[in-house]
Amino acid sequence: MLELLTGTGLATAAGLNAYIPLLVIGMLDRYTNLINLPSTWSWLSNGWVLLILAVLLAIEFVADKVPVVDSVNDVVQTVVRPTAGGMAFAAGTGSETVTVTDPSALWTQKLWIPIVIGLLIAFTVHGAKATARPVMNVATVGMAAPVVSTVEDGASAGLSVVAIIVPFLVIIFLIGLVWWMVTARRRRRQRRAIGALSEK
Repeated sequence: MLELLTGTGLATAAGLNAYIPLLVIGMLDRYTNLINLPSTWSWLSNGWVLLILAVLLAIEFVADKVPVVDSVNDVVQTVVRPTAGGMAFAAGTGSETVTVTDPSALWTQKLWIPIVIGLLIAFTVHGAKATARPVMNVATVGMAAPVVSTVEDGASAGLSVVAIIVPFLVIIFLIGLVWWMVTARRRRRQRRAIGALSEK
């Protein structure tokens, strides 16, 4: 159960920012005892891989803060974020962590299962993000892009760490994420209704 929450949290974080959860997994494996990656995923803690992830994160960090560029970035990330989510889910569910000392064989022997699950989770989160961002940019004349992006990056980093150290808190985050998505959709419908009434 806990390994499923760990994987879900990491895949969700990858849907917001592809590189943060992979960097967190790799750095925590390399520099702490909070996570021990299985041999299949040990390359994530390689120094060169961490450097490449850090450079890609820096590029994404800047690109995601600029209106219009963030939407182009979201198109590119439509492949990258789900892929990172699949990798993060598989690496997280197959790892020994502070709370998981013996991961289930399902997550380590049939590698395609966690990769597909993580891919679907990250794709769903990415889809919601990529759909909401242009609407926010138009509604705020681009002023929302850096604020929303910073919140997303913070949420991705926080969720990545929490998923590894205290995975049951992932449930609270996911409830908050669903609440936010429902609220945003409801506001969008209300704005459309008000716009339709004002045109008449």
